Amino acid sequence: MKIIYKPALSLVAIAIITLMGSCKKDFLAPQPLSFYTPENTFNTPEGLKSVLVACERNLRYEWFGDGAPIITQLIFSEMAIEGTTDKSGPAQDLNLQITPTAQLNHTDFNRIGWYWYEGYKGIKYANTAISYIDQPKWKSEEEKNAVLGAAYFHRAYRYYMLTNEFGDVPTVMKEVTAPRLDFYSVKREVILQKMKTDLEFAEQWVPAKASGGEVTKGAVSHLLTKVNLALGNFDDAIASASRVIDGGVHALMTQRFGVDKGDASKNVIWDMHRPLNKARAENTEALMLVIDRDGYKDNGDFAGGGSTMRQAAPYWFSNNIITPGGNRGTTDALKKNNPNIDYDQATNFGRAIGRCRATWYSTHTLWDDPNDLRHAPGNWMRMEDLVYNNPALKTMNPPDPYYGKPLQLYNSSGGILCADTIRSWFDWPHYKLYIPDIENATPSGGHTDWYVFRLAETYLLRAEAYYWKDQNDLAAEDINKVRTRAGAAPITAAEVNIGTILDERGRELYYEEPRKVELTRISYLFAQTGKTAYNGKTYNLQNFTTDNFFYDRIMEKNNFYNKGVVTNHGDRYTMSPYHVLWPIPQGAINSNVEGILNQNEGYDGFQNNVPPLTEIPAE
Repeated sequence: MKIIYKPALSLVAIAIITLMGSCKKDFLAPQPLSFYTPENTFNTPEGLKSVLVACERNLRYEWFGDGAPIITQLIFSEMAIEGTTDKSGPAQDLNLQITPTAQLNHTDFNRIGWYWYEGYKGIKYANTAISYIDQPKWKSEEEKNAVLGAAYFHRAYRYYMLTNEFGDVPTVMKEVTAPRLDFYSVKREVILQKMKTDLEFAEQWVPAKASGGEVTKGAVSHLLTKVNLALGNFDDAIASASRVIDGGVHALMTQRFGVDKGDASKNVIWDMHRPLNKARAENTEALMLVIDRDGYKDNGDFAGGGSTMRQAAPYWFSNNIITPGGNRGTTDALKKNNPNIDYDQATNFGRAIGRCRATWYSTHTLWDDPNDLRHAPGNWMRMEDLVYNNPALKTMNPPDPYYGKPLQLYNSSGGILCADTIRSWFDWPHYKLYIPDIENATPSGGHTDWYVFRLAETYLLRAEAYYWKDQNDLAAEDINKVRTRAGAAPITAAEVNIGTILDERGRELYYEEPRKVELTRISYLFAQTGKTAYNGKTYNLQNFTTDNFFYDRIMEKNNFYNKGVVTNHGDRYTMSPYHVLWPIPQGAINSNVEGILNQNEGYDGFQNNVPPLTEIPAE
């Protein structure tokens, strides 16, 4: 029997009301979905563990679906921009479009509001498990604490994200059983310190190994490392990362494994990202996964798979691409539907729309070694690897001689052969985005497990902690663990700075890491420590939103924001230093009539702020 439990209105509900544009009283009234009460729903270990299943399920939405939220993380970074060029609305002119009252949760705009709403939704689920932890009759204290530790992990994950997206945010530490409209913003570091304490407890009790999608000790220690870094506790960050690296459970995958192991044309980088390889027992690199397999529907809330190829590969089959003879060059038609198709490129590369458009930095200047397997032919796709496959080219009179030949950007006279190079002409990591799709009529990227955390990032987090302590020799050793696995030459201690660490994260973790969150966390550290960055600048907290490393890094690397490139519909790509923090959705502020949610500097409403709380309020 499936038991559905719906807690009363909370801050999450306020966010939902905001994003739906509704404040009607009948909507505010709690609607019971069953006659079950918390007292008889959560009075068994199984009932309480079902709440963790909801945490695990919702965690995966960040990377999947049309306009996946991870894209918003990438476009607020140096790695990518919003590539949609056929309409206004997508987040490109950020100075104009990112405001507290703007549309902040829509696939055609951005997903900032999704992170607010889903963050507190995940906290709600975790708090339910925490609040009722003493109700079941547990077999042992160990069983109880393992469930409590997993709930602490999920809550800490959401707060880690929120505090590095929005800064000071309100806290909810218990299940909300009655409507509340009296929240106040709490200082970021206070929240992170509480998460550190919770994770240190969880680390003692969560099992070292678990079924796919469940919380492992390695995942807890990994998240604790991020929290330790965010707090500037660098020795603690080294210690928590070392417990993962040296714990005997996890190791980098350096040998071929899994479904394509026998294919000599592939390599371990390819193996790492095959859908069914991620949760294999032999994959010792995986620390935390979200699970999504063919047939998953989520009761209609989510379906269709990852859509990775559709989102993050170029719009290669459009009429933007012509042959040197002036004819439409490509098609997304499938061989199974059209026998005239000699080159079925859509099956392998997807019916992509170029929404997540990689920058020149992430596709070219980032790569410093021609032997790097992550950027090698077969794993990495360049536009010139595609061919002119439109079957009309071979039947026209006379036939177009470029049919079946590689795409080219220029003709012999230097004329450009692609009408929209923003959306339709860029390279991409095929090994990561290629997910066979048996569900959609035109392949978009099917169901797949996905990494939340893996050991390669743990090495890079520990390298960063060493960097902050000026132990660059040890930082280089950890960076080189990741580089040499990929076939790249090692770097020296003299080359280590935050830029080389971010570069390696970009090579290894594209479309995995929440890049904006990590850039903001690092920017806070420069402001907190006063350490000189590789650009020769120092920063401070007093003018954090007007002068920060986040903005300087993006302006240095992102060739759209730093040039004001114009899209086909006339919008420019712009960004400002205050985008280091996202706006609190205005509806959440307005609905919180008995308290005050502070707005971030740079956005309308900041003038109404009050000092944030320096302690988490009792509930």
